[in-house]
Order: sequence, then structure tokens, then C-alpha cells
Amino acid sequence: MEKNYDALKLENQLCFPLYACSREIVKKYHPHLEPIGLTYTQYIVMMVMWEERQITVKHLGEKLYLDSGTLTPVLKSLESKGYVTRTRSSEDERVLVVELTPEGGQLRELAAEVPPKIACCVSLTPEEGAELHRLLYKVLAGM
Repeated sequence: MEKNYDALKLENQLCFPLYACSREIVKKYHPHLEPIGLTYTQYIVMMVMWEERQITVKHLGEKLYLDSGTLTPVLKSLESKGYVTRTRSSEDERVLVVELTPEGGQLRELAAEVPPKIACCVSLTPEEGAELHRLLYKVLAGM
């Protein structure tokens, strides 16, 4: 008797439409982020920085679901642009603290135009968007 391979069909996977949607949405950000000189990963880091103003690299990674190997080059690039600084904690030298600079704070004004532009690209009602948001965070919480 042949095994049932339905679970291996691409169309039956939850992970594939999540992956494909993520890639397509990130692509939609590119023309809006390029004029302000940010990649998508730099943009999400800056969103956290605009909220927190100062955060450890560890906490930043937890918030963004990114490891330090991914964050380090992003933070170095943002630091070279003058948007953040990275310093060792005075209490614990092993802890790296990221702080928003005034220039990084000013970038927020330009970035404020990005979310409404992206919202126009997604064909969901506000209610559907809110439900998808809730469900995706439910999935993340279970990981």
C-alpha cells in the first residue's frame, strides 16, 4: 500500500503561503524604503528604535525574531549612517546597548509615509487585516 503523500503537496502547506506572502510584501517595501536609504531589515530595527530609543541587542533580537548574526551587520550599517550608536553596558560589559541618535529620530518623519503606502498594496479589509495580524501573532507565540 502506498503512503499518503498529501501532506507533502505544496498546496496543503501553511508555511508556503506565509513564506510567499512575506517575500512579496517585503518586495513591496523596497521602492518606499529606498528613497530613505533603508533596507526592510533596517526599517524594522528602526521601528523598534523609534519606540524604545534604547535597547539591548539581545532584547532587540527577541522583539524582531532575529539572531545576533543577522542583527550585527544591520546595526553596523545603521550606526555608519548615524541613526544609532552601539555601546557596552556600564553594568555588564557583555551587554551591547543600541541607542537612537537625533538623526535616527528625524528619519521617523520620512518613514511615517511608508505604512499607508503598503496598506494600499494589500487587498484586505481593515477587519481582515486585524484578524490576520491576530492569527500570525498567535502562531508566533506558539513557536
